[in-house]
Amino acid sequence: MASSKFSCFKRIFGYIGPTLTLQQIRYLWEVYRHNLNVTAAARALYTSQPGISKQLRLLEAELGVKLFARSGKRLAALTPAGEEIVGIAREVLEQVANVRRAGDEYRNQTEGSLNVATTQTQALYTLPPIVRKFTAMYPKVSLNLNQGTPAQLAELVLSGAADFAIATEGLEYFADLVMFPCYTWNRSIVVPTGHKFAKRKRLRLDEIAQEPLVTYVFGFDDESPLSKAFKDKKLEPKVAFSAADTHVIKTYVRMGFGIGIIATMAYDPKIDKDLVRLTGEHLFEHSVAHIGFRKGVFVRQYLLDFVEMFAGHLTPSLVSHLLQSASEKERTRELNKLELPHR
Repeated sequence: MASSKFSCFKRIFGYIGPTLTLQQIRYLWEVYRHNLNVTAAARALYTSQPGISKQLRLLEAELGVKLFARSGKRLAALTPAGEEIVGIAREVLEQVANVRRAGDEYRNQTEGSLNVATTQTQALYTLPPIVRKFTAMYPKVSLNLNQGTPAQLAELVLSGAADFAIATEGLEYFADLVMFPCYTWNRSIVVPTGHKFAKRKRLRLDEIAQEPLVTYVFGFDDESPLSKAFKDKKLEPKVAFSAADTHVIKTYVRMGFGIGIIATMAYDPKIDKDLVRLTGEHLFEHSVAHIGFRKGVFVRQYLLDFVEMFAGHLTPSLVSHLLQSASEKERTRELNKLELPHR
C-alpha cells in the first residue's frame, strides 16, 4: 500500500531529477488550474507573477523539455510533456496534503477543520440536524459549509478548498471524484393556494409543460431526470425563472412567475403553508444524492463520522477502504450492493 501511495513521488522525481521543489510543483498546478493565467495563479498563491514565471522556466530548464506552448509572453497551451507532468504534479500535491492530514490525525484527533461543499437545499433542509450532532461530538472542529452550483462544488473539492461535496444533480461535473451514493430523492410541484392546480391531486406532464416554470438553475441539465421526463414525452418546458436557492424559487412562485419544481425535502408544511405541494413521484425518475471525494485522499476520523451521520450505510471502514485500497472494479461492486433510503 505504501508503494502505491507514494509511487507518484517516485515517478515525478525520477522523471525530472532530485532538485525539483514542491514550490515549483505547486506553481505548475495552480497555473494549470487557472487556465494558464499566470496573473490569476499568482493572485491565488499570494505571490508575484514574475516569481511564478521564473520558477516555471527553471522547471523547464531542468526537464530539458517545454511544458508550455507560448504565444509571446502568454502561455497558450500545455505541451504533451506538460500534460503528463501536470497530472503527476496533482498526485504529488494530494499526497503531500495526505501527509499533513495524517500528521494532524495522529497529533490531535478531535481538532481541525471540515469544509463541506454543498447545495443551498442540502444546507437548509438536510444538514442542520447532522451539523448539530457533529458539533456536539467535535466542538473543537471548525465546520464550514460552502454552497454553490454542481460545477462550483466539484471545483471546490478538486482544488482542495473542500474536503468533499454533497451532490444532488449535475453529476457529470463530478466525474473526477469518487462518488458514494447516500439516498434517493424526488421532486414536487408547488403552486400558490389560489392557483388552478391547487386543488388537484395529481398533475400530468403535458399540463406542467404548458405553464411557466420556476426551478433550479441546474434542473434541466441534459442528464437530469427532469430534463429526461420532458424529452421522453417530446415536450418543451417553459422555464420562466431559475435559481440555485430553493427559498428564491418559492418566493418567485408566490409572486406569480410560474409553478415551482423543487426537491420534495425543501417543502416545509409550516413555513410554506401558503403554497400547495403536488407530488412529482409519478412524473420524474428518482435522483440519487452523492458524497464526492478526491481519489486517494486521506480522510480524518471526524470527517468519516460526519459522513456516517449523513448516510448511515457509509461506515468509516467502508469509506476508508474504498478510497484508499479498493480498485475501481471493487469500488463499483461494493457501492452497487448498498440499499439507499429515500428522502
